[in-house]
Amino acid sequence: NIYVHAEISGMAKEDVKIGINDDRMLTLKGEKKREEIEGDHTFIRNERSFGSFSRSFILPDSADLDEIKAKFDNGLLIITVPKKEPEKPKEFEIEIK
Repeated sequence: NIYVHAEISGMAKEDVKIGINDDRMLTLKGEKKREEIEGDHTFIRNERSFGSFSRSFILPDSADLDEIKAKFDNGLLIITVPKKEPEKPKEFEIEIK
């Protein structure tokens, strides 16, 4: 299998999209929205990043695109891409005359 692990904490799975195109390019994209905090708060330092992201990967010919699975749990997205069994070389007997 081919595994893609992405840490996307603080996001809902509805905010993440996974797609694949005809060129075997797997694309993961989403947007982390800034939380509005009510009240009068002043932050000296905020180390949470916000905004959109996109990552793309070209999958090898051995990837089985019809069997890709994705699981999202506690901020970790795991994409599993099974590999196809390689085709065995064709072998045939040639008649000797």
